Amino acid sequence: MLWLTQDATLVCDHGGRVGIAPTQTLVRIKNRLALVNPNPQSRPISACPNANPVIGLRPCLTTLAVKQGYSTFVTIGGRAVCLDTVTGLTDGSPPGTVNYRVVDPGQRLVAAGS
Repeated sequence: MLWLTQDATLVCDHGGRVGIAPTQTLVRIKNRLALVNPNPQSRPISACPNANPVIGLRPCLTTLAVKQGYSTFVTIGGRAVCLDTVTGLTDGSPPGTVNYRVVDPGQRLVAAGS
């Protein structure tokens, strides 16, 4: 499983893009910061097309807690590294059914078992 960097691309099920902001500054891969817990959580989602107020559809605007994808072995500053298996729910509708996931880890050099 590949580590995520600040160049990672995460999207909601509808194709909206998750905004990423790294919180650690110690470890870089090809001069790009690695992501750690909780970087994918509580992040804004832009351009989600799932909007139709007439029938009550609300676009994904924010990521919720990560369900899986943090390393159980590798940490940076005591925080688990994010892997390319990161998934979680968004606040989009219908509630509790819309996921976000990694489509590109932002690098292809560094991997971890889990």
